Amino acid sequence: MSVLAVGLSHRSSPVALLERAALDGEERLKLMAEMAASPVIGEVMMVSTCNRTEVYAEVDKFHPALTEVIGKLSERTGISTAELTEHAYVHYEDRAVQHLFSVACGLDSMVVGEGQILGQVRNALKDAQHGGTLGRVLNDLGQRALRVGKRAHTETHLDHAGADMVTLGLEVALDRLRPGAAAPAAAAAPASCPASAGTAAEAAAAGVAAALPEPGPLTGLRVLVLGAGSMSALAANTVARMGASAVTVANRTAERAERLAECLTEAYEPIRSRAVPFAEAAAELPAVDLVVSCTGAQGLVLTAGDVRSALAGAPRGGRPLVFLDLALPRDVDEEVRALAGVHLVDIEDLRQAAAAGAGNAGGRTGAISLVREIVDEEVAEYQSVRRADLVAPTVVALRAHAGEVVAAELARLENRLPGLGEKEREEVSRALRRTVDKILHRPTVRVKELAARPGGDSYGAALRELFDLDPSAPEAVARPETVPGEDA
Repeated sequence: MSVLAVGLSHRSSPVALLERAALDGEERLKLMAEMAASPVIGEVMMVSTCNRTEVYAEVDKFHPALTEVIGKLSERTGISTAELTEHAYVHYEDRAVQHLFSVACGLDSMVVGEGQILGQVRNALKDAQHGGTLGRVLNDLGQRALRVGKRAHTETHLDHAGADMVTLGLEVALDRLRPGAAAPAAAAAPASCPASAGTAAEAAAAGVAAALPEPGPLTGLRVLVLGAGSMSALAANTVARMGASAVTVANRTAERAERLAECLTEAYEPIRSRAVPFAEAAAELPAVDLVVSCTGAQGLVLTAGDVRSALAGAPRGGRPLVFLDLALPRDVDEEVRALAGVHLVDIEDLRQAAAAGAGNAGGRTGAISLVREIVDEEVAEYQSVRRADLVAPTVVALRAHAGEVVAAELARLENRLPGLGEKEREEVSRALRRTVDKILHRPTVRVKELAARPGGDSYGAALRELFDLDPSAPEAVARPETVPGEDA
């Protein structure tokens, strides 16, 4: 079995196409189930973030599986197969493994080195497990990817060399609010996109600073945060550290908004933080300077009409109103750009800023090189272990076959020598089994060693052919259920 990866990301697709490919949790579960029901696909998981949608599948054959994945993606998203084929990237076997490891390390992120992706990969494993489309191959691969990502951040400190999506977004938004203002410091702890696991309270607690915020680039400004998921909580904490005078949180689930506001009040006592009903968010626009939105909604949260109506008859005295839209699909209508005094920063703006080097501190090049070395090393080790695992059923089948031969010979001996005493029969049985074990020991150890090398699958095939083995027969090689570890 091999691994196939098919995806769309900020590197391959325009934002408008990424929006159309973005699916909510329920839709992703349905899509994975449809793919896994195909006879050419064994397992499926999907990695979904603010700027990527990727499918990882365990498959028997490349072309039939690729056709199936593209076809199901087209049916579920409404994107034509021609358009998907034009913009999607495809990786297979070693390249698919290398891509997932690179993604987990943050090498393929819009902001290189950001740590939020680890939570998103972990969510992909949990979602696939919940949907019943995760098996041993993708579980092992996903767990290894998490370990590789953690190792890369621990050993190279790649995330310390730059920003994350929130800090990059605020850096760009600051140019609209206060041209020339200093860029915000990176968050104390990474959080994941709204689709990721974790409560708002947990995300807020992870990002709070130990000391009261000092005057910063947002001093005196008021911020409205739409959403109370992990990224929204990270944004709320970041603007608080940057000196915002007030932070208002609006979320469809009022309890989560209230909890996030409480966390902000506890951590940053001078800041006025409160929660408002989501339906009343637009009414807050006249009083705020910056709106940060990342709700995970499938439609617009604020239209140009909403903003126009909210600002009508509410003079701002020349103060700009900046929207930082971190959501995909977008939360804020792109047409608000045409409104006087209103600025919009969205994923497309961040992509351009990242391409221009915004948010990238010096010294990153060396860290990236080290991470790539780690990825290459881990890919080689993973494939070595995988090849050794693939020959294990053949070894089990060989030993089972040998055991059957020994049992048959002992039964024949019993018939030919019915008067043989119990002690003698036990001694003969032990002698036969010891002999077989000694004969098989070196070949089975050696075939595992050889199988771990590139091209090593031929040794297992030769063993099956020589002894006419059926590796799927022994119960000992049945596939166990797998559950993604919480502390991977």
